[in-house]
Amino acid sequence: MDELPVGELTITNDSGNLARVRQFMSDVLQKTALGVRERNLVVLAVDEAVANVVEHAYEEGQVGEIGVSLLADATRVVVHIKDAGKPFDPREVGAVDIRAHVAARRKDGLGIFMIKKIMDEVEYRFLENRNRLELVKFVKPPATGTPVAAPGSHAG
Repeated sequence: MDELPVGELTITNDSGNLARVRQFMSDVLQKTALGVRERNLVVLAVDEAVANVVEHAYEEGQVGEIGVSLLADATRVVVHIKDAGKPFDPREVGAVDIRAHVAARRKDGLGIFMIKKIMDEVEYRFLENRNRLELVKFVKPPATGTPVAAPGSHAG
């Protein structure tokens, strides 16, 4: 099944626009087959990815556009994030040693790690002078079987 467009948003690289991205993602993800927990995680991953673009892709004072679009079908949700900032492939960021990170009391540097943990696929391309990040989350099939009543309760 081909994915269908669910929504599209274009913002500038101002951190004040991150709330718009989170609201947009929350709204459009409700039109997908993802469960509530997965929708919230995707919002978090997209927010982090866009925050990285806002913070790192453009020189200070340079205004740039960031496009966020979402496609979905019954099996997956695909988020595209596009910008014309400095090329940066998040797949090249190595694994994070969480214990060392915490021991060093670092508060930054976990965004890409988190995105990779949340999303099922992370793809990057630099085409036509634009960064193109594709984040994919697969829809998990609903649990099957009959619910079991807790001991001492009455089912049905």
